[in-house]
Amino acid sequence: MTPLTLQDRYKGVVNPAAVGQRFRLERYAAPPDLAPYIEWYWMVAWDLPPEVVHVQRTLPSPCIQVVFDRGRSATFGVMTGSFEYTLTGKGAVLGARFRPGAFRGFLKGAVQTITNQQLPVSAVFGGDDEEDECSVLDAADAGDDTAMVAAASAIFRRALPAQLDPRIERVAKTMELIRQHPEITQVAQLAERLDTSVRALQALFRDVVGATPKWVIRRNRLLDAADQLANGDDIDLATLAQDLGYYDQAHFTSDFEELVGKPPAHYRNSCKP
Repeated sequence: MTPLTLQDRYKGVVNPAAVGQRFRLERYAAPPDLAPYIEWYWMVAWDLPPEVVHVQRTLPSPCIQVVFDRGRSATFGVMTGSFEYTLTGKGAVLGARFRPGAFRGFLKGAVQTITNQQLPVSAVFGGDDEEDECSVLDAADAGDDTAMVAAASAIFRRALPAQLDPRIERVAKTMELIRQHPEITQVAQLAERLDTSVRALQALFRDVVGATPKWVIRRNRLLDAADQLANGDDIDLATLAQDLGYYDQAHFTSDFEELVGKPPAHYRNSCKP
């Protein structure tokens, strides 16, 4: 199985230099029948010496994630805060990152109801949690990434919606608009670009995304900032705060530290080789 080529470096991974040093991170395309729903599968594998403990922080995304992790497998609603995972010894985890808006048909209810929550995999896809976890992670133990993805895909097909929700495409276009236009820093600006109302946009996001459009815009801008700082771009922090739509640098610094775990200047220095 050929890993996907990353288009956006390792956005979302705090201190991306750790990739390849402390752990292996791969992304794989979903099979054709699941591709309209799953953005990609991701796999993390590590094999660390006994004295090494690595804590990896990951930034949130407006996506539902189904994660197969020994003894901790779950469906995760949109998590609005960062997530830390401690790597020790040897192990592997497989996750499926569902496209924003695409999980509504599997959940059969408003996605906002599981924001910042986690459910057993069986609560959405049926089956036996222990057996399903073993079917995926036993393949990991054998070093077979293709088999891991195939096992997870079989689980997801149990609840495959009968038809594709047209709102998935609407959400995809909205997310791309946010990504491609950093000058959009307010929900009203986004609504105007989409020729809709702020209220309609908020209702759509509550039902099928699970995060507010305001949160998605701010998260994207902070992710862009973290990516630039991690990769050594020469940025004036006051100018960056202004470009992101912040009233002043202090508010930007506070939000950045809450998300990433360090103030912008400290984070930039920590990512230097």
